[in-house]
Amino acid sequence: MAEIRGLPILEVNAEVEYVARTVLKSGLIPTKASNDALHLAVAAVHRMHFLLTWNCRHLANAAIGGQLGAACREAGFEMPVICTPKELMLKPVL
Repeated sequence: MAEIRGLPILEVNAEVEYVARTVLKSGLIPTKASNDALHLAVAAVHRMHFLLTWNCRHLANAAIGGQLGAACREAGFEMPVICTPKELMLKPVL
C-alpha cells in the first residue's frame, strides 16, 4: 500500500459514464459486469497507457480486445493496453 500512496484517484465523470454506456451497448461486456465497463472507461478517458487487471473474462481477453477498442474509439477515446500485471512484467523477446 505504501507504493501506491500518493497516486491520484481518477474521476468518474460524464465522459467516463458515456464511454461505459457505449461499451455496454456493444454487448461485449454484460450489464451485470457494468463495473468492468466503468473500469475500462476510466482508464480510456484519463488516457492511461495501461489497464492492469486479473479480469480475463471481460477485460484482459484477446478474443474481444479489438472490439473493445472499437467501442472506445466510437465514444471518442483510445483504449489503453489491457493486460495482467504478470504480462506487463514479462521481458520482451527480441
